[in-house]
This record gives sequence, C-alpha cells and structure tokens, in this order.
Amino acid sequence: MIRRKRPVAGACALLAALTAGLAFPAGASAGEPTGQDAPKVNLVLDVSGSMRATDIDGRSRMAAAKQAFNEVLDATPEEVELGIRTLGANYPGDDRKEGCKDTARLYPVGPLDRTEAKTAVATLVPTGWTPIGPALLKAADDLDGGTGSKRIVLISDGEDTCAPLDPCEVAREIAAKGIGLTIDTLGLVPNVKMSRQLSCIAEATGGTYTSVEHQDELTDRVNELVDRAAEPVVTPVATEGAGSCAKAPVLKSGLYTDREEFGQQRWYRVELLAGQELRASVSVAADRAVRPDHGVLLRAVTVHGREIVRGEAAGNGRTDVLSTGLRYPKPERDDDDGDKPAAEVVCLAVTNSFSADSGVKTTPGLPLELTVDVVDGPDGADDVASFGLGRGWWLLGVLILTGFLAGLVWGWLSRWRVAVWRTN
Repeated sequence: MIRRKRPVAGACALLAALTAGLAFPAGASAGEPTGQDAPKVNLVLDVSGSMRATDIDGRSRMAAAKQAFNEVLDATPEEVELGIRTLGANYPGDDRKEGCKDTARLYPVGPLDRTEAKTAVATLVPTGWTPIGPALLKAADDLDGGTGSKRIVLISDGEDTCAPLDPCEVAREIAAKGIGLTIDTLGLVPNVKMSRQLSCIAEATGGTYTSVEHQDELTDRVNELVDRAAEPVVTPVATEGAGSCAKAPVLKSGLYTDREEFGQQRWYRVELLAGQELRASVSVAADRAVRPDHGVLLRAVTVHGREIVRGEAAGNGRTDVLSTGLRYPKPERDDDDGDKPAAEVVCLAVTNSFSADSGVKTTPGLPLELTVDVVDGPDGADDVASFGLGRGWWLLGVLILTGFLAGLVWGWLSRWRVAVWRTN
C-alpha cells in the first residue's frame, strides 16, 4: 500500500495556489511558466547491503529496484534529462569514514541513452553503507545550472548511517539556496525511524514521501515523479516587501518570493478595480531549526489602516511550511456617470511568529512565497464577502424553511399517532 505524506504546504508555490484556489490568467505578468531549459531528474538509489533483503513480492529489494528503473527508463519523456546516482554501491568494508564517502554518479544527468543507462543499472550489487546526506549534496551538484525544473528522487530502504551530517538539515540547506530543487523520497518496506527521516527530507524542499512495499508501486510512483518534472515550471519573481504600506511595492498577478526576518512584518500593495476580486496566499518556510509553536498571518488592509479580511495559520513544529490565504471581492459601483473608476489600493501585510533558540542564524530571513491574483469578481461581491457565506445565503434559507416544514409535518404525524393510540 502506498501512503503519501504531503507537506501542509508542499512545493510552496503549489501549496500557495491551492490555499487561495488560484488560476493564473493568460496575461499574468509575473511567475509565468517558462520552458527555456530541459527539466532535469536525478534518481538516487540506495545500494547498501540491506538491499539484499527478499521482502518485496518474494524478490530482493535490489531486483525490484532494477526492474522499476528499467521500466522508468523506457517511459521517460524525451524532453527530460535524467541521471542516476548511487549511495553505498562501492565500499564493502567496515571503515565508517570511507563508507560515508561512498556515493557515485552512475549515469550523468543529460539526454537519455536508454540502453547505456540500463546497462549501468544492471551492474549494481548491494554493498555498503547508507550515506544519504553526502549523496544528496552530490546529487544537487549534478543538477546545478539551468532554469528548468530540477528534481531528485531518492529511493532508500533505511535511514542514514553517516550522522552527524543530518540529511534533513542537508535538504534544508539545499532549499535555502533558492535553486528551485525538489526532493521526493520513497521508502522501501519502511520502519518508523526511516519514514520520519525521509518525510523530513521531502518536506524541507516541498517534495513528497511515499511508502512502498510492492514492485509495481515503486515503478508507478517513480514514473509519476519523472513525468511531473516535465510539467511547465512557474518561476517566482523576486521582490522586496517594505516596512509600511506607503513604501510597499505594487504587485500584479503572479508568484513572488521574498525573505522575512523572525517576527517581522512585510507590506505589499495591489490595485483593485470595482467588480474585481483579489485572491492572495502566502507560504513561509522554516529552513532552519525553529521553536515548535509558530504562525503566519496575512491581512488585507486599506491605505487608512482598516483591516478588510485576514487569513492565518498556526504550526506546532511538525511541518516546515505554513500557508494561508484570503479573498476580497470589491463590489461594482452603483453610479452610471461613465467615468472610469479609480483603482483601490489594497495593502497586504505578512506577519510571522517564528522564533529560534540562541545560536540559530536569523539571516537571511525565512523564505516567503506570495501569490497574487486579480480576477473578475462574482455577481453580488458584497454578498460574497459577508460572513464567508457568499451565495450560500439562499441555500441557508432553503435549509431553514425545509427544517421548519419538516418540523410541522413531524408534529402533525406525532399528534395523529397519539390520537390513534388513544382511540384504540
């Protein structure tokens, strides 16, 4: 059975879009899909000694992984540049220092020669240690350069054996570089400790963790992740929020990135015409160790300081990303003078309550992604903003009326039954 664990927010950009239910218009001026460089995928395979275990459909874990790789190589889209890196494939000894260096590039990231890649995979034999942290660092270097999507797919059957280089901290460092690299992890016949570590690695970069116990599940999941890399990339636009609304940058529809210090408030401005609706969402990632209790607040405020609407989210340390969103529909004007209405300036304020222990670096600030979308508002926008019910008012009225009538009917039936009982 496959169990997928997604971050509260996951790839941050997608989590931001889902939070506010956004769909970018064709004319978006920021964060538009690019396709200039080919998407890149680096498959990182654990070839440690434990891969000899025969508990996947009666076959060894290594045999199941090889078959899955062969099927994935056959199905890889032509536009995807794919590479393969191993960990624990070459050093069979007991020297921990040497074992933790055991990661090698089996097939370089680039245009795929399926026959050559399959031949390389066929030579693998379960051998040594499980240096996940060092392998992730090298795999990220393999994907260096270019503006296309970058994805690492890590397949392992055990936790890292090379502490104190914590692979979860390595994943956070990779995320902090801002190179747009996502790490997805798959655990073969997992235990609790391994699942926790692989989940942490995936969440740090907005990826996913999948538990795998059958060979066909492994093939299907890796194929899905490779295909996902070929999807259009949305490139965020770097911006810098201000300390007040008056000095804030004006944003158009799009996806933006910024950095926010611990406990800081950042301001942005959006212009909104009558009859339009503002949809905004924000994701703040904890790319370093933070205290468990924290939160994110997104507010829409007028230039005079009156709060219009807010969205907020709280965390308890179990996830590395917090996301929230809001909607503000501006009603149509009632006058018919024909003059072009002036745009209303809406101030967006992002506040976080993250905190860190002494010794934790506070600079640069926490990574922040802000999604802004200005669309044509629904009919009766003033009603949509009321109590969050929108057009559900009529449904609420119908339910009240239905309940009233049902009560009358039930009361009449009850009295009739009592009357019949007394008569008999």
